[in-house]
Order: sequence, then structure tokens, then C-alpha cells
Amino acid sequence: MRRGVIEELEKIVGKDRISTKIADLYVYGFDASIHHKNPNVVIRPANTKEVSEIVKLANKTRTPVVPRGAGTAMCGHTVPLKGGIMIDMTLMNKIKEVRVEDLYCVVEPGVIYDKLNAVLGKKGFWFPTTPGSGEACTIGGMVVTNASGMRAIKYGATRDYVLGLEVVMPTGDIIHTGTRTLKNSSGYQIDRLIVGSEGTLGIVTEITLKLAFKPKASAMTLAAFNSLEDAGRCVSNIIAKPLMPSAIELMDSVCIKAVNKTMNVGLPDVAAICMIEVDGHPVAVEDELKIVEEIARQSGAISTEASRDKKRIDYWTYARKCIMPALSRYGEKFVSVALADDMSVPISKIPEAVVAFQKIAEQNGVIIGTYGHSADGNLHTKMLVEPGSDDSWRRGEKAVGEIYDKVLALGGTVTGEHGVAITKAPYMQKERADSLDTMRRIKKALDPKNIMNPGKMFDWEGNIIAHLRYPAFCESQGCMPSKACETKVEEKAGGN
Repeated sequence: MRRGVIEELEKIVGKDRISTKIADLYVYGFDASIHHKNPNVVIRPANTKEVSEIVKLANKTRTPVVPRGAGTAMCGHTVPLKGGIMIDMTLMNKIKEVRVEDLYCVVEPGVIYDKLNAVLGKKGFWFPTTPGSGEACTIGGMVVTNASGMRAIKYGATRDYVLGLEVVMPTGDIIHTGTRTLKNSSGYQIDRLIVGSEGTLGIVTEITLKLAFKPKASAMTLAAFNSLEDAGRCVSNIIAKPLMPSAIELMDSVCIKAVNKTMNVGLPDVAAICMIEVDGHPVAVEDELKIVEEIARQSGAISTEASRDKKRIDYWTYARKCIMPALSRYGEKFVSVALADDMSVPISKIPEAVVAFQKIAEQNGVIIGTYGHSADGNLHTKMLVEPGSDDSWRRGEKAVGEIYDKVLALGGTVTGEHGVAITKAPYMQKERADSLDTMRRIKKALDPKNIMNPGKMFDWEGNIIAHLRYPAFCESQGCMPSKACETKVEEKAGGN
């Protein structure tokens, strides 16, 4: 980074909201992915004007800029591959306006998902996308990754609720996209382009969200299966009824064993379970709950348990949300890592997909826990690796490639809700081969100096076992990532 940049940044926000301490830089080099790289400086703006001035300086000096929310991203979105300025957006955390009579709210990007819903819920409304990290993740982070979660089958993803945005562009200019109306056919839908752009096209500083009516009642059935394929078939049978659940969460035996061992929650010790939620008017919920249990039994469920009690439903949901940390306690040598992590397939292909994932795991000698928001075809495959073992990482990487090849062969996508960044980049490039050049042209038109989160998505080269956050493995390799990998990232990012 050029000399004098830090001094200029201090003039924008003051010395109290900027840091070059090595401990701070190290911490901000992580997100929830497998990757790590230190920024040169961390800065915490409090308003849009400050963000604009920071970006103007970055553009003038060709300094890389990486915006960050809560750091819950799974694929390396906020890992600063080229160093530069890490912009922590969490001080911009105001709920600026809630207008239930017009079905919208206006928030800053640092607002936490659960805190927004606590406010909306008092008025009988909600933002229903339900990401797994809802207690921590920010609305800004959700927008730039198009995040969703367990209720996307019925309520959609973040993009379906974004009415308008305020965005600081790579030049530092501030633009406003969309409207505060539910309908809008006025010009290019630039807000749709920014949603899911992962900080590569600009920095979101304000969001106008559409509100949804909070359901009056909900209930859940926990169905147990002796076959993972039967559990997958149950999902597609429910959708084909037709019946619209608010969620169906699937867990395989690896996930069940890990959660039971770690959290002692007493889930059925079977090959797979489905947690099937329905919501809406109380009468409709009762009718649909009976239908769900009938379909589950017809699909091969060996047992079903239905509950209308919120505490019981929350307990099951808690068990499901414990999967990721619990898997790291599955065996003494292993950690759970996000490699092949959130693919989506057509709903009818779920049975074939989950069986294929098991076979791929066996053939490569790896342990994979399969779970996910199966009602919309979104599956997660957390892989267990020995962090200090080169062989374990390489077998894992080979399995990842085979999993994504199968997903694409089934007509699926390599990421349903977590985004691309680093970890999905080679596989997204394969999936979107005929549109990569169009993406690059858009990026170059809006960010010709390539300062906005450089080196990600279509700019990534090489394999994904790079810039790892696991020192034991990096040290065992002598130099990991390789100089060749570092050089490619530097060149793609502008070589500053």
C-alpha cells in the first residue's frame, strides 16, 4: 500500500476508528471460510460520506478495498487477498425507518438480522429469509451475497426483498437504485446487479427492504428414515403433493451422530431425518401437518413426531443449527471445513444427489456430513479433514470436484446461498463458462482500476487449497500458498 494512505484515512475518520495493529489485522484477515490474509489497515466508517471519502482515496491511489460486515461469510468473501483497506461496516447499524403501512423498512448495512426481526416482529411483520447465522450476520452482508436460509422455499432469498439500495461506487460516487414502492419498471434494475456482487462492484451503505406478514401459527414434524434416499424422496414428494412447507431441513447420519454426541439433544439414531415446518393460518397449519405426516410415512419414514409447541420446534431447530460446530467434534483429528458447501439441485434430484455424495465420500476416503435446506434443493456438505495433513486436504479437494461435477450434471448450481468468493471460484467458472466474459466486462466498466475486493470469483486462478487459516498445514508445506498462487492473485488484483 502506498505511503501516506493511512495518514489520509486518519483525516477522514480520526485515529480512534483506524488500526494497523498486527493483532487487529490478523483478526480481520479471517471470515468463516478456510482462508486467511491480513489487510494493511482496518477502518470503521460511521456514515456514507466517510465511506465515499475512503473509496475516493482508494481509487486515487489504486489501493484495494474490502468491505466487511460480521465476518460470517463461508467462502472467503472478506479475506483481503491483495491486502489494502478493510472497511468494517458494523458502526453503520441504524434501523432508519419502518413503514408497515407501505410494506418497507430502511436500514444501514451493519444492522444484525435477528435484531431487525425483533423490531419488525412487534408490528406483526418480518424479513423471513432466515440465514443460519441470523444472530450475527448483517443485512449488508446478506445483500451482497444474496443470502437466504431454511425458509427460502416459501419466502425467497434476500434479492426478493431488496426494493432499493444506496451504493458507494468504485469512484467514490454515491448512487441510489430502486425505489420505495413494491412495483418498479424504471430503467435498469441496478440493485439486482449489486445483490450478490460480493463487494466487487461497490459498497452498500443503505438498504430498503420489503416486509412480509409474520405467520400466525407454525408447526413441525420430525420424520426419521432408515435410508438417506428415502429422506430425499420425502422432500420431493411433499413439494409434488402440491404442498408448500415453510422449511424442510435434512440431516444425514454423520450430522445426527455429531450433534447427539456434542449437544446430547437425543435426535433419532437413524440414517437420516427431515424436519418439516409448515406455517400460516392455524386451521391450514393443522391440515398441512396431517398431510406432511402421511407423506413422510408413505415415503418410508419409520417414525414421525409432530409438534406445535414453539419451544419444541426451537429445540429441533437449535439441534439443526449446531451441525457445523458439532461436526468438528466428530473425531479427535478432524475439523469441519466449508469446501463443497452449499450446492443446489432441482428438488426431484435430491435423492440421487445425496446418495452420490455418500459414494464420493467413500471412494475418496473422506467423511462428509450432508444436510441442508432441502425443500428448495439447497444442500450443504461439510467435509471433515485433518488440518495438518496434506493427504487429507488433497483427498478432500478431489471429492469437492467430483461433488460439483455431479451437481452440474444434475442441472444444479455450485452455490445456492453462500456465494462464490474464493472457495467456489473454480467451480463457478466451470458452471458459468459462457457468461464469465460478460461478468468481467461489467466489472471493468464499473471498476476499471480493480480496487473493489480484487481476486475473487472470475478473477481467481488455481485451486482452492490456498491462503489457508490452518498454520500447521501451511508450515508442513514449507510455503502455502505457493509463490505461483500469490503471484497470480497479485497480478489479477492490479499488482500494486
